[in-house]
Amino acid sequence: MRTPEEFDEIRPYDPEELPGVFEELIADPEFQAVVKQVMPQIPFEMACQKLRMCSTSLEVQKAFFYPLIKDLLGKCSKGFTLNCENLKDKGHTHTFITNHRDIVLDSALLSIGLIDEGFSNTVEIAIGDNLLIRPWIKKLVRINKSFIVQRAVTMRQMLLSSARMSKYMHYAINEKKENIWIAQREGRAKDSNDRTQDSILKMMSMGGEGSIIERLKDLRLVPMALSYEYDPCDYLKAQEYQQKRDIEGFKKSPQDDLTNMQTGIFGYKGRICFRMGDCINDWLDTLPEDMPKTEIFSVISEHIDKEIHRNYELYPINYVAADQLKGTHEHAEHYTGEDVKNCEKYIESRIELVQLPQPDKTFLRERLLTMYANPVFNKDLAMKG
Repeated sequence: MRTPEEFDEIRPYDPEELPGVFEELIADPEFQAVVKQVMPQIPFEMACQKLRMCSTSLEVQKAFFYPLIKDLLGKCSKGFTLNCENLKDKGHTHTFITNHRDIVLDSALLSIGLIDEGFSNTVEIAIGDNLLIRPWIKKLVRINKSFIVQRAVTMRQMLLSSARMSKYMHYAINEKKENIWIAQREGRAKDSNDRTQDSILKMMSMGGEGSIIERLKDLRLVPMALSYEYDPCDYLKAQEYQQKRDIEGFKKSPQDDLTNMQTGIFGYKGRICFRMGDCINDWLDTLPEDMPKTEIFSVISEHIDKEIHRNYELYPINYVAADQLKGTHEHAEHYTGEDVKNCEKYIESRIELVQLPQPDKTFLRERLLTMYANPVFNKDLAMKG
């Protein structure tokens, strides 16, 4: 199926385009160097032959990304679980809307999890153009079923870009029969206090037909909680908090984004659990038809947040951080004295990794504890409501 031309600037590659793009990548010296580094045990020419044999993006994912991620999990984690027990209708395509922890791995792990759980397809991935800092990266992510969120545009262009992206998402779900992964907000929640931005839902409702509710139902939204026991980028996030506090107008550089990507991929993550909620369509049907537009998106955002928070998988470090931050023992049943020692040792080791001329260790410790504690606070509230 040839994707309509209006989406050419943002869409993943169509199958007939892949052979030409493969050759462009193979000829790129930077790509060659990356392949040799990531797959040192496979001769480059053999990898090229294997790539040329793939006729779809899904085949590329299964041939290359699936084994690479599996190998990575063996080295950098204690295992990964995708829990989809709450999803009642696995036969339809869905838009998985999730909290955002890792720039690269969130969507990659979801895709391999879907394959392992017997789903017929992986996901198309919404990715910001700020991360496409090399030509080969832009080509590779489009091979890997990514569509591009354009951020470096004017306000007028942003409206047009959002409308086009929304229209593409509806097309991908209903015509291409693809699943979609999208984060609940632009960028990661640095403090792990995960909240859905109303603007994401507004963008989604720009495409499709009918009322706002009908347009959102058309995308079959499924809230999903992503839980990593340890965040390899936690000290980088804490460092960025101090830089923003101390340096007026501080902004990350492209090199900072690259460092975050590399650290997130290769750093230790401990246990990893992704847990789906159910599609929110039935819940959307319970909303009053005359609900004001000014309220509807915030009400839906709150529901998605609650579903994500309820489905967190929490680990001892989360509970220890929550109690240390509040100075209580409210969650003591979830950890041991050894867990407390391990948490304190871990936090101190992360502070030592911060590379600033004058690291504010008290501030950095509070930021790190907050990152691990917020999922506990959010889940506590969600389970009460």
